[in-house]
Amino acid sequence: MSGQFWLTSALVERLRPHSPKPQGKPRVDDRILSGILHVLRNGLRWQDAPPAHGPYKTLYNRVARWSRLGVFARIFCDLAKLGPHGDTIMFSMHLKAHRTAASLRKRGARQRAIGRDPRAA
Repeated sequence: MSGQFWLTSALVERLRPHSPKPQGKPRVDDRILSGILHVLRNGLRWQDAPPAHGPYKTLYNRVARWSRLGVFARIFCDLAKLGPHGDTIMFSMHLKAHRTAASLRKRGARQRAIGRDPRAA
């Protein structure tokens, strides 16, 4: 398991209050967050996640569900607070965009209004 990213037990315990309560089936260990961070940090596809972190489908489902519930936003806000010694702990995440995502203009087409209701104009 060398070369893989693992969260420390102390950090997992610090993040535990932010995770939603399991409903129905008991949740896999919260160390699965290490797998999520490993995939995002290295720019991997979910299918390329190391098997030691758990099934890739579980990793993806956890990211999708927790993003929808705002769990990551709460974690980021908590980590951005000043620490006991006045230091700040920060975490950043980036996602790759498709190469055509940069251009919203099409030749000969009118400009698109992203995020606006077309009927409101």
